[in-house]
Amino acid sequence: MKKQLLLFAFSALALNSCKDDNIEAYELEMMSGDWKVIKTEIISGKDNKTVISTEVPSGCSAKNTLHFRSDYFTSYTSYSGTGLECNESGKTEGKYTYSEETKLLGIKYDNDSERAYRVEILTNQDLKIAQLFGASDFNGDEIADLTYITYKKDK
Repeated sequence: MKKQLLLFAFSALALNSCKDDNIEAYELEMMSGDWKVIKTEIISGKDNKTVISTEVPSGCSAKNTLHFRSDYFTSYTSYSGTGLECNESGKTEGKYTYSEETKLLGIKYDNDSERAYRVEILTNQDLKIAQLFGASDFNGDEIADLTYITYKKDK
């Protein structure tokens, strides 16, 4: 009986550790692909609810693309121009880290320092991240406000 109990305990432990790996792999797969910003919001740091400002990309900046692959590669492609004449104006590549437990995302582009984000929403079509660096007080209440960036997966 003791051997069966011990075998059950080890099996449960092994299954539990595989489960975590499967969740992370699943979330990395959901994150993989091209993402376009649909809005950037500044939210009051005092209550984490009050929207101070919202910016929706327009023109060529609406084509800017954040790309993730499941092998931890990331890139950001920016576009500029006027009217319908948009051209790629820059591309940076790098690596990212992600923890499915803490929902922390770190992005480090080549020749830049790592920048930290917290994943608030991640689905097959939606990604919302909170910027964890460079906080400023936008509304003058002496409390750093939060920047949230919402993406939609580009099909």
